[in-house]
Amino acid sequence: MTLEQLYDQHIKVLSKSEQLKLIALISQQLAKKRKSAKRKQRSLMELEGLGAEIWQGIDAQEYVNQMRDEWDNP
Repeated sequence: MTLEQLYDQHIKVLSKSEQLKLIALISQQLAKKRKSAKRKQRSLMELEGLGAEIWQGIDAQEYVNQMRDEWDNP
């Protein structure tokens, strides 16, 4: 059965107030589904360890000292 057939056979025959109630029910159901389908909030902690391979073999303190030297002596 197509949507048009469904409308013609079952919805069109309803009174205006019943059609409005049906619209309200459908709207409420869609709103609930939309709320539950919202994306989960992400945490910054999910990025922990990302790009760690870039820093392998680099001494953190030595790197910081080098950056400070560049800032002090451009």
